[in-house]
Amino acid sequence: MPASSHRPSPASPLEDDNLLPQILLRLPPDPSSLPRASLACTRWRDHVADPGFRRRFRLHHRRNPPLLGFFDGCGSLDFHPTLEAPDRVAPERFSLKRDEGDGVRRPLGCRHGLVLLLVPKPLQVIVWDPVTGDQHRLDVPQGLTTNECYESVINGAVLRAAAGDAEHFKVVMVAADGDGVENRRAVACVYSSETGTWGGFVTAPIPYDADAHASGLFWRFSTSIYIDHAMLAGDSLYWQLIGNFERILQFDLERQSLSVMSVPVPIYSKGNCFKLMRAEGGGGIGFLFMSNSDYIAQLWRRKTDSDGVASWVIARSIELDKVLSLNSEKGESMRIVGFAEDNNVVLLDMLSGFFMIQLDSLRFKKLPRTKAVSSLHDFSLHAFESVYIAGLVDQVGRKQALVVHMMELIFCTIHKMIVRSDMLRDVPVEHSSAVSALEKATDAYLVRLFEDTNLCAIHAKRVTIMPKGNLLARRISGERA
Repeated sequence: MPASSHRPSPASPLEDDNLLPQILLRLPPDPSSLPRASLACTRWRDHVADPGFRRRFRLHHRRNPPLLGFFDGCGSLDFHPTLEAPDRVAPERFSLKRDEGDGVRRPLGCRHGLVLLLVPKPLQVIVWDPVTGDQHRLDVPQGLTTNECYESVINGAVLRAAAGDAEHFKVVMVAADGDGVENRRAVACVYSSETGTWGGFVTAPIPYDADAHASGLFWRFSTSIYIDHAMLAGDSLYWQLIGNFERILQFDLERQSLSVMSVPVPIYSKGNCFKLMRAEGGGGIGFLFMSNSDYIAQLWRRKTDSDGVASWVIARSIELDKVLSLNSEKGESMRIVGFAEDNNVVLLDMLSGFFMIQLDSLRFKKLPRTKAVSSLHDFSLHAFESVYIAGLVDQVGRKQALVVHMMELIFCTIHKMIVRSDMLRDVPVEHSSAVSALEKATDAYLVRLFEDTNLCAIHAKRVTIMPKGNLLARRISGERA
């Protein structure tokens, strides 16, 4: 009778150096995810510390970066974190290093982990990466505007040059220029860090609106670019025009062209709030319109019919007084002070509080009202959405070295003696109770360690991926992976 052949047991996915990075890559992009994973063992820490892995991690989550917080629109540029511990980023972590003579720096917007700042004298923009601290200073090209009051007519936006490209970026500067109220034009210019140069000027006329007095609050004033940040939707950037000609200014990044589009509601009027956003369902531009008289937020989008004619329609209405449990009889005023385009989150400033609302789920969070936020007035808050991982692995290595060492000892001990709780072949009977106690303590520690992610450690070297909702229910109460 031939001797029976024993097939080797298949390796666990977490023992496979080809599969483990793919599993780690799918951890949530929260700031604490990778540091927590790096505590598991040396192999995991080596993968997480690899610069190539961190680039892939950032690329994998580029479409769903977490909202880390907001920068205020005043000269102080203070950072206001929105996440709770352990994901909360300390305000001092994103502190801008200033040069002498810079004066007031006005943020123009944040996107793809970068912040764009305007320095009026000399007229420059700064592209700042708060995570790395890198700064790139660019002289604004002469001829963008002839107006000496630069801040009242200039705006801009920053974005990564291509999806997943963490090295290169583009800056688009726009201005409303001209002589008087009736003779106005929009001007745009693009900088590419790949070439290190500015492109040529792109222009488009801004018509004079003789009927603007019927709805606009500033119809007597020359048309200018509103100080709010741009909205990126599809292949275009959008800004609000304010003054005599209240419209939306569009810059097509592919065609390098400027155009204007009308809207069915007043962009800037007393008692109303207007905010550009991505259209419901994605793919184009939309806007959020609110009136303090009824607390109803209207989400508008552009719809194109079979003949190719585009028009605005209301995609959805939200009764904010019910969402936020407001007393509508008090007549409380509200204003939109920020919007996070990747997370679809709007920031509302009200007498009763400072609220952050996710427009898909309608979940809201009340934020502390700081002194800087209370004094914003007409300034906006700029949402900072980024996969924050730089420096965290080193921080874990410094501050958690003892914990890591203890975890490795526990892993080695249990891995040598225990494969499953029902397989104690290598453990003397008199030591089994101590080993069982050690196993339970380790399980409990690892569950706490990973319970804010989708990663749940069940045994020393046996880890399963499961939804958060099942995590606490399953825990380690008798159920093993």
